[in-house]
Amino acid sequence: MYGERIRELRKSVNMTQAQLAARLGVGQKDVSRYELEQHEPSIAAILKLCEIFDVSADYLLGRTDF
Repeated sequence: MYGERIRELRKSVNMTQAQLAARLGVGQKDVSRYELEQHEPSIAAILKLCEIFDVSADYLLGRTDF
């Protein structure tokens, strides 16, 4: 679920995986793996994703739709 949310949020602001990776301080392959749910983002990455997209961790992780 979190992979879909990350992809949706990234695309909603017309951001590439490479751009998001740069903001997170990770490689583009890491963002790809997050979106494919092949690798879970660290707590630090989750917090940065929430900040970048102005969403809660519960939303990002699929615990709520708000």
